[in-house]
Amino acid sequence: MQDRVIVVTGAGGGLGREYALTLAREGASVVVNDLGGARDGTGAGHNMADQVVKEIKDAGGRAVANYDSVAEPAGAENIIKTALDEFGAVHGVVSNAGILRDGTFHKMSFENWDAVLKVHLYGGYNVIRAAWPHFREQSYGRVVVATSTSGLFGNFGQTNYGAAKLGLVGLINSLALEGAKYNIHANAIAPIAATRMTEDILPKEVLAKLTPEYVAPVVAYLCTEENPNSASVFVVGGGKVQRVALFENAGVTYDKPPTVQDVAARWDEITDLSAAKQADFKLG
Repeated sequence: MQDRVIVVTGAGGGLGREYALTLAREGASVVVNDLGGARDGTGAGHNMADQVVKEIKDAGGRAVANYDSVAEPAGAENIIKTALDEFGAVHGVVSNAGILRDGTFHKMSFENWDAVLKVHLYGGYNVIRAAWPHFREQSYGRVVVATSTSGLFGNFGQTNYGAAKLGLVGLINSLALEGAKYNIHANAIAPIAATRMTEDILPKEVLAKLTPEYVAPVVAYLCTEENPNSASVFVVGGGKVQRVALFENAGVTYDKPPTVQDVAARWDEITDLSAAKQADFKLG
């Protein structure tokens, strides 16, 4: 990480703070971005980002604060501009900024749906898109997005959050393909940790074992030049690091368009995953 410049969004507290501190300890120059708002995305302030920057500098590291919103393209452009103005380059983006507006689907307002997608999914796009030309020009870049088990497996009352988080997996899968020839790697982590985002969701005895310190080293490694992986998803928390992937079975092949009855007759074969293998889907 020495002399690398990494942008961490949502770095004013919780996981993002720990990512920024860990990256700085490993020698990176860090842009600590945080809007400074509440968990639901309302409000703003400078204290959170400023405090993390102070912690990094007090420990002998290099960091600069940024307070722009990732939800707006202009804000994302300014986040990357902060990296360029302060450190002269940008080598990686950790897209971590997020908000929660939970609610069951039949009560999900468009406002709460839209707000969550704007921060998580559009926010990821906005910041990575602003950094992408620099990654291509220097033939190097590292992207880490924060997905979630809510997106990978679902979670009651989080249709907006789950949709946004799985959308980020689709984003890094395609970024990995487009960035391969430019030495740009894009990966996702689904962190399980005790933060203000999860403090009233998980039981206290579970939260006690889920500190952000277990997650941050994995994020930092994914930002290194040595990391060989791209288009990979990792579930990380409580001391466990797992890779998660899609699997497929051999399937059923029809010589001619099947009838509904043909599909029904072989449904058990179509849905049987007992001999499934990791999917390696390619168009064409």
